[in-house]
Amino acid sequence: MSNTPRTEMPDGLVAVVKRDCPTCVSVAPVLSALAADGELTVYSQDDPAFPESVNVVDDTDLAFSWAHDIETVPTLIRVENGAEVARTVGWLRPEWESLTGASGLGEGLAELLPGCGSRSVDPDMVTTLAVRYGGETMRSRRVELATLEDEFEAMYARGWSDGLPLVPPTAERVMRMLEGTSRAPDEVIAVAPPELEPVTVEKVAVNAVMAGCLPEYLPVVITAIEAACTDEFNMHGLLCTLWFSGPILIVNGPIAERIGMNSGHNALGQGNRANSTIGRAFQLVIRNVGGGRPGSDGIDRSALGSPGKLGFAFAEAEQASAWDSLASERGFAAGADTVTLFAGHGPIPVMDQVSRTPESLARSLAGGFRALQHHKLAGVDAMLVISPEHQRVFSDAGWSKQRFRDELDHLLAIPGAEMVKGAGSIEEGMDAKYTDRTLHKLRKGMPLIVFAGGGAGAFSAILGGWVGGRIGSNPVTAEIIP
Repeated sequence: MSNTPRTEMPDGLVAVVKRDCPTCVSVAPVLSALAADGELTVYSQDDPAFPESVNVVDDTDLAFSWAHDIETVPTLIRVENGAEVARTVGWLRPEWESLTGASGLGEGLAELLPGCGSRSVDPDMVTTLAVRYGGETMRSRRVELATLEDEFEAMYARGWSDGLPLVPPTAERVMRMLEGTSRAPDEVIAVAPPELEPVTVEKVAVNAVMAGCLPEYLPVVITAIEAACTDEFNMHGLLCTLWFSGPILIVNGPIAERIGMNSGHNALGQGNRANSTIGRAFQLVIRNVGGGRPGSDGIDRSALGSPGKLGFAFAEAEQASAWDSLASERGFAAGADTVTLFAGHGPIPVMDQVSRTPESLARSLAGGFRALQHHKLAGVDAMLVISPEHQRVFSDAGWSKQRFRDELDHLLAIPGAEMVKGAGSIEEGMDAKYTDRTLHKLRKGMPLIVFAGGGAGAFSAILGGWVGGRIGSNPVTAEIIP
């Protein structure tokens, strides 16, 4: 049901003004003269006593201004039989005289005086007025809180939180968030596990508000949810695993810089609003819409978990990289805005401050991969976030990303006899049938390689993966829809 009050325009002349407008103050004598000569109704947006010499209708709630699309004050309108037939804004003597049929208006005034912005189009008011007078447009369930109920504690008590405080998702905030995308609020973008609940754009917006996102982040979150809720990524399986992993989001393309994502110093850490809240919003959608909650009564039963499961998102510093970006390597055109999802955890740091040849540094990095999950297990997934100092060693030597990947593959081809159960007096390991084979530590196509980090520090990071292939999760890259 609409909340719009009665805002019919009376016949005759209608003027909308505000005291906080120099032009409105200047034309106040003109309004007084028109009121004396004929039928004039004046609506005041900020002071029911202005203008003093005219009967004024109080429009401080802006209901009339919103209903009739007043963008500039003063606005003068002629109304016949309840319908607008002419309008002029600001002060331009010939137009006022034409609209009113009066001559000699505004003696002593300049021919032209520009108007001021209507209060109804103030950025702080637009969404509020749309919610107040635009009728019920949102489909999410409204939750009413008691007068003395603390809204932050209430959200936590209702199970919406990931353990950190949430931003209350008021209707105004959600509508403002929805301005960040061209997609319809009721569009179903995915079916979220484990409860297989439909996820609408509006539901994503609600959780993005709670996470602290800005509207311009919303398309990234929406696309990430779409990518996650596919058989290829297998979000359901990732939720159920006892392993540490959760979704890691890597953003490529101009959008990363446009929304202020961090790809440099501390790219995998805290302190950047876009990185922190995009990852968090993603996880809140899975939690609050899909039902993917942790704990003894939830489906997420990870033995230890990871801080990254609060939200893990960062951008690739592709403009500064000597190598192809992750997105282009995965088949997307240069300049495409994409988000890649990888089921992983970490970071596991690899330090090598001494190697100056690519051969030596490649061996250091291979050693870091060897330890993933267990040094006697093979076929694992991983991502390498390579730092500028380390990449420089390879690029200065003329190594491409593929040349580096080929070297890693060679270095991580390991005799099965070293990896089978019992080898090295360690019971864990691969099945004995692999004794006479060569095993590859990483699954084919791994590692994903992303360039990021600060310019100083000969340190790279390995993000270990979950299980890949048919029974696990495969990386998914999707183009971001505005």
